[in-house]
Amino acid sequence: MQKFFLTYGDGLANVDLKSLLTKHISSDKKVTLTGVLPVGRFGALKLNGDTVTGFTEKPVGEDGFINGGFFVVDTSVLEMIKGDESVWETDILSKLALTNSLGIYKHIEFWQQVACFLQ
Repeated sequence: MQKFFLTYGDGLANVDLKSLLTKHISSDKKVTLTGVLPVGRFGALKLNGDTVTGFTEKPVGEDGFINGGFFVVDTSVLEMIKGDESVWETDILSKLALTNSLGIYKHIEFWQQVACFLQ
């Protein structure tokens, strides 16, 4: 099965592409995405009733792994795309997850989303 790398292009990371590809090949999945642990957006509070018992400013990975936007994709997945109306996350990734065809490469090093604002 032929494979290719795919990225959204709005993230910077030091993903080891050789390791990502190796993980994909060994997993026998149709797509392997890079899961990252983002820096939290807000300070997290630990509570005991009405008392704050702990505070962590912007904890890393507070909600677990997220889609980091770097993928290895088997070319067979292209058949799932039904034109411009197909949405990668909802029409492709969600369906692959339901059929156990979506794998994860856990990347815990540098990753940063790049915000682009066009007017």
